[in-house]
Amino acid sequence: MRVLLLAGSGEARTIARELSERGVDVIASLAGVVKEPLAIGVPTRIGGFGGHAGFVAFLEAEGIESVVDATHPFAAHISARTHAVCTTRGLPYLRVERPGWVEGPGDRWVWIRGESAAVEHIPPAAVVLLATGRQTLDQYAALAVGRTLYCRQIDPSERLFPFSKGGFVIGRPPFAMADEIDLFVKLGVDWIIAKDAGGAESRAKLDAARELGIGVLMIRRPVVDAGPKVETVAEAVDWVARL
Repeated sequence: MRVLLLAGSGEARTIARELSERGVDVIASLAGVVKEPLAIGVPTRIGGFGGHAGFVAFLEAEGIESVVDATHPFAAHISARTHAVCTTRGLPYLRVERPGWVEGPGDRWVWIRGESAAVEHIPPAAVVLLATGRQTLDQYAALAVGRTLYCRQIDPSERLFPFSKGGFVIGRPPFAMADEIDLFVKLGVDWIIAKDAGGAESRAKLDAARELGIGVLMIRRPVVDAGPKVETVAEAVDWVARL
């Protein structure tokens, strides 16, 4: 059984390791958003497939017999396309989506549908940490008027910061809660905007926000109607074992 593992989440690395240890022939794929991604431990291709036709050609060339989709919970387009292709070709497909975060006592969360809604909730002159990555940075143009925005990303930016106040903050998760607290105090952060990615690797910013009384705008996950889904690594590995 030759398995294509669409990576991009922390769970993907664990799935790759456990399948490899069981002797499963796995090839992983990363979109190439990060310049130096963490090693997955199995043969890995990096970069897009070149659309629908390119993805189909890759599946045929590599003799892929099943697909485990362990991309980021917000990679809705990738998951929908992959599921559609697998359905057409009769390939078993499974999406691995970890549970989202749950608001607890002391949290100051406001749930929103997308980046453009942020301007409705954050007061003028606020200092905002964008923990949503560089790909959606331009969607905060309206929010930047009168406010200071800091955008956290893994790689140093190849572009100038597009807004008059703020800048890029470079860092790779996981982060320690104490370090997050130090950073937020240093920057004078009033609000954090985050995606409901779930998982432990990037949870520390939410714990630090609770500790400091910082508000969080939490972007809801997109609805992904893409076939069968599990939440854990163990369920994904068991699914492959039963093929």
